[in-house]
Amino acid sequence: MLKLYGGARSRASIVHWYLEEIKVPYEFVKLDMQAGEHLQPEYLAINPFRKVPAIVDGDFKLWESGAILLYLADKYSKSPLSLEERAVFSQWVLFGNSTLATGIFVEANREREMPRLLTPLNEIFSKQPFLLGNEFTVADVAVGSVLNYIPIMLKLDLSSYPEVLNYMKQLSERPAFQKSIAGTT
Repeated sequence: MLKLYGGARSRASIVHWYLEEIKVPYEFVKLDMQAGEHLQPEYLAINPFRKVPAIVDGDFKLWESGAILLYLADKYSKSPLSLEERAVFSQWVLFGNSTLATGIFVEANREREMPRLLTPLNEIFSKQPFLLGNEFTVADVAVGSVLNYIPIMLKLDLSSYPEVLNYMKQLSERPAFQKSIAGTT
């Protein structure tokens, strides 16, 4: 059985959310980061960088939330993903983990980057319910998790982006979100 390693209030909740969405059986191994369980040799054999999340799927070990999301999307897709579909998923997962997260959560970037990032997202969500159209995908987990961390970690006024706010609300009401990210706050 797939094992997801994470800590309290960690990025493992993003992977947890996706696993709940795709209904893949897994075991959540909660590491006590305060006690240094992520520094023990057993965990360092999985991720030598001492970070969570990480997964073990049989003999396969993988860390970095975006890489894990893409692996799970590919492995558990209902039909084989084309090269183009993989590329689009990668584009959005990398956007969420890098461009969006640093644009919002790095204070020095926020004033300049927030309008550049949220205005186009607001436009996308004015035309469709999810990033890639009418279907919820791994892209929504990657981007939606970052957006839904805003009210948890920062108290920013997002009223200029009503479609983004609607998207965030829609995602936060999903049962899998409630079992994962909402349960960590």
